[in-house]
This record gives sequence, structure tokens and C-alpha cells, in this order.
Amino acid sequence: MAKITPGEFMRQVQAEARKVVWPSRQETTTTAMFVGILMVILALFFLGIDTVFGQIVHWLLSLA
Repeated sequence: MAKITPGEFMRQVQAEARKVVWPSRQETTTTAMFVGILMVILALFFLGIDTVFGQIVHWLLSLA
């Protein structure tokens, strides 16, 4: 593999950076809201599952 000079490396980095398509403000806001809502839903789901299993374990331990 051929060695690349620092200058050539920087040119390649800049060329690749120009190819990046950045999301719009609207896309970023929509994605952030979706992630926030999904996070709350999953947190409530796992809270419910944890509570149910905690009660089951508590009940099983009370039998012993």
C-alpha cells in the first residue's frame, strides 16, 4: 500500500466531508421528538415489567 502525504490525506478528508448530507432542522427536530417519545414509552414498559416481576418474586419469597 502506497504511503499518503499529510497534504493528500487532508484533501481526501475534505473531499469526503463534502459528500456528507446533513439533516435539516426539521428532520433533526422530528427525529429528536421521536427518540424522546420512544424513550418514555420504553421506560414505562420496563417499569411495568420490573414491577410485575418484583411482585412475583416478593410473593414467591413470602411462601418460603
